[in-house]
Amino acid sequence: MDEALRERIKTTIESHRVVLFMKGNKNFPQCGFSAQVIGLLKQNGADFRDVNILADADLRSGLKEYSNWPTFPQLYVNGQLVGGCDIVTSLNESGELKTLLSGGAS
Repeated sequence: MDEALRERIKTTIESHRVVLFMKGNKNFPQCGFSAQVIGLLKQNGADFRDVNILADADLRSGLKEYSNWPTFPQLYVNGQLVGGCDIVTSLNESGELKTLLSGGAS
């Protein structure tokens, strides 16, 4: 991955407390997993930045390398990768997602 792309990803993650790299956008998700994570974020009152990875092939492939995570969506909170749909769903079921999104300990 080139340095410009790495810096663009890093800047996006650091510029917003909660970032969701996803297929589509928060108003029109283009996969079920992205839609599910959006629903959970909204249910928990999260203010989040959505980034459509389908609109940028370089970003889509570069983000997999950056995060060392092969699938989308990818949720970042406070600059750290939380995970994908399964992890976010599990965190929501345990109540940890609400704590994480509200700024509490992870």
